[in-house]
Amino acid sequence: MFSFNHFNFNVLDLERSLKFYHDALGLNPVRTKQAKDDSFTLVYLGDGKTNFQLELTWLRDRTEPYDLGEQEYHLAMETPDMEAAHKLHEEMGCIEFENPSMGIYFITDPDGYWIEIIPQK
Repeated sequence: MFSFNHFNFNVLDLERSLKFYHDALGLNPVRTKQAKDDSFTLVYLGDGKTNFQLELTWLRDRTEPYDLGEQEYHLAMETPDMEAAHKLHEEMGCIEFENPSMGIYFITDPDGYWIEIIPQK
């Protein structure tokens, strides 16, 4: 009856976030929605493999960082090459937490959202 469609992150600097998601995870815009009064922009990012999308929402009048609470949530991305992914994210300086015993790690985006990197099964 239901299927996943998208997940949303609100961002302060849309261009910085678009660059991060492209460089760190290979995500690219698949569609954009612009408010008629330019008060907001929605950019939906895709991985080119699945139909799932990450929606980035930019609000023109927002100037303060978002309160992300206790960060008890995250988006998870899988990769067939953990070694190359880890090297890339290490070079980008965005690794936030590592759990070698589970074979996973977390990166943070420019707004502080956590993204779990897991090996493809």
